[in-house]
Amino acid sequence: MEILVIDGQGGGIGRSIVETIKKELKDTYVLAVGTNSAATNSMKKAGADAVATGENAIIYNATQFDIIVGPIGIVFGNSMFGEISPKMAEAISNSSAKKYLIPIQQCSGIVLGVENKSIQEYINEFIKLMK
Repeated sequence: MEILVIDGQGGGIGRSIVETIKKELKDTYVLAVGTNSAATNSMKKAGADAVATGENAIIYNATQFDIIVGPIGIVFGNSMFGEISPKMAEAISNSSAKKYLIPIQQCSGIVLGVENKSIQEYINEFIKLMK
């Protein structure tokens, strides 16, 4: 299985996703793409198999993977304090990949009816679905 993990800001959510994937889904290839070098480095330290940074890396790789996971803000242009460009959000949204989005309350979009869980609980739910 191959998974594309996308994150921005400091990469904390992406780091947690990568760590959990590498621990629970051992034969999974993970490409981590950060909107900035801090996010990318955080996911690299977590054990991603490969990393990339920036708008073009997100746009290109969104078409290369069957599974994309990250905070919900990755599908909203100008979210994460402007780190997600409209082109990035469009590429992710238009990708034929199955998208698993972690709901974050600080995002510009709120998903109604979502349970109040910790980020790790949502990541564990993602892992359960992958297994």
